[in-house]
Amino acid sequence: MNRTTLTSLRPALACAVVAAASMIFMAFSQPKDEVITKEGKTTIITTTTLAADVEGYAGPTPLKIYIKAGKVEKIEALPNVETPKYFALITRQLLDKWNGLTAKKAATQEVDVVTGATFSSEAVIENVRRGINFYNKKGKK
Repeated sequence: MNRTTLTSLRPALACAVVAAASMIFMAFSQPKDEVITKEGKTTIITTTTLAADVEGYAGPTPLKIYIKAGKVEKIEALPNVETPKYFALITRQLLDKWNGLTAKKAATQEVDVVTGATFSSEAVIENVRRGINFYNKKGKK
């Protein structure tokens, strides 16, 4: 390569370096969505990435599933864009349906959708199913 070729490549090379540095910075600055974490003796399954393709009426319905001693302790809804009025029905009427069940039983638990919030209910049920199945495969110790 001659000097003229190298000089003409400098702007492109500089752009490539800046782009690569930006991508690396973004990758390390994003909070990690850990699917499985521990708090004391409680295992927590977060479905944000595990069920990212599962959508309710308006978008994803991620959950945190708390499992202690092999039983579902509680399920919490994470921030979502569902209609607050209807998602409140799900929070009150649906999320506790798995509480106290073993992870094995919770994975196959039949739960009815909440009237008036069918799409969101189905998404929450699928999030629970995926989270519990993930726990049954990877989270048990």
